[in-house]
Amino acid sequence: MAGNLQICTVDPGLKEKLKKFRFRKDKTNGAIVMKINSTTMTVVEDEVDEDVLDNVSLDDLQAELPEHQPRFVAYSYCHKHDDGRISYPLCFIFISPQGCKPELQMMYAGTKTSLVKEGQFTKVFELRAVDEMTEEWLLSKLGFFR
Repeated sequence: MAGNLQICTVDPGLKEKLKKFRFRKDKTNGAIVMKINSTTMTVVEDEVDEDVLDNVSLDDLQAELPEHQPRFVAYSYCHKHDDGRISYPLCFIFISPQGCKPELQMMYAGTKTSLVKEGQFTKVFELRAVDEMTEEWLLSKLGFFR
């Protein structure tokens, strides 16, 4: 029953941006950072410098994220395999730092499933601290999908 819970709706402009992002042709890492507008109960794009989000490393992305507030991140990762192939897995990362308000954590957790469905993400990961989001962490998570 909890899997069908939808706390917040997704902003129509963000829906369109996620759809375009899913089919992007760029050969670099890219990200969309999302947050919940608690006034309108809507998932919206976070105000992160657009230049930072094209060809962004996880370290750079980590520096842009707030340490004590939850965020959703759509991340397209340029992965170079040992055999020379290159793939671009699209990952959904839910960051819910310890110490943030329980109401915020519940609002984000209750919205996560509907946002994953809306964006058609298949690689879904969760973190409890922004500083855990490293390339080594992502590679270990993506290892399960080989």
